[in-house]
Amino acid sequence: MRIAIDAMGGDRAPHELVKGAVQAAQSLEGTTVILVGDQERLSAELERLAPIPPGVEIRHAPETIDMHASPAAAVRTKPNASIVVAGDLVRSGEADAMVAVGHTGAAMVVGAMRIGRIEGISRPTIASPMPTRRGQAVILDAGATVDCEPKNLVQFAVMGSIYAERILGVQSPKVGLFSIGEEPSKGNELVKATFPLLQRAGLNFVGNVDGKDLFYGDVDVVVCDGFVGNTILKVAEGLAEMLLDSIEDAPTRARLVKMLDYSEYGGAPLLGIRGVCAIGHGRSRAKAVANAIRAAQVAVEQNVVQRIDSALAERGLLSA
Repeated sequence: MRIAIDAMGGDRAPHELVKGAVQAAQSLEGTTVILVGDQERLSAELERLAPIPPGVEIRHAPETIDMHASPAAAVRTKPNASIVVAGDLVRSGEADAMVAVGHTGAAMVVGAMRIGRIEGISRPTIASPMPTRRGQAVILDAGATVDCEPKNLVQFAVMGSIYAERILGVQSPKVGLFSIGEEPSKGNELVKATFPLLQRAGLNFVGNVDGKDLFYGDVDVVVCDGFVGNTILKVAEGLAEMLLDSIEDAPTRARLVKMLDYSEYGGAPLLGIRGVCAIGHGRSRAKAVANAIRAAQVAVEQNVVQRIDSALAERGLLSA
């Protein structure tokens, strides 16, 4: 298996990304990690980490996309940017998956326009792992599509259900629609219009869930638009960091770090495209990068893309 990583993205590139890629290559037998970026800088980083395992390659890409640039315009005008080249490797079949850290907007554009959407998918979605008292759940959308229609949320629910089943190992995942109350009449117009569609979607739909229920683990898949999902995750991340900073007892802190630290979960997959793309946090260090590469490998091994395509087609949920 070959996994490409945009080694120039994020706040700590390229050092932490190269370090994480080397760690992944050392632990993943039969997997080659392709570092995409400036050849000279990446070679220098590898020399600092010598000896390097055989499963690490460099693909030169002389350009980068600035965090403040318009993602669509930058992807169009910078074909040699590292994140674009990584996506093109997946599209051409030279890589089985890609990992992007930092510029989420550019990763989404590369996924949708360079790798391409699954035919009939109206909007791709970011499916973010989320810690709960019972393990993990997945929340989607986590920021790819802030303005949604009911059909988008139904597609998200199916894709999230497949992800929870194949990646998290949950049989018949429970799907909840995020709202301001459990009653079907609660919520904005989008939520109320989506509720009956999810009841007929052939999923294990358990109804609405509200904020107080998210972290108890009563549902495995939480469905919402990208504005709400991204807000939930950012609030949860800030709260987790505050709690961890305030705990002085080392064993307690270590246990909570294992549960709450985003680096433990690696990347959030961009679902609905014709390839595997894991998106990592902009502040990712080596551990998070290595875990994102591992997550991408598992998604390829579990045929997540093909299973999503088949599940949506079986339910007649692919847009014309």
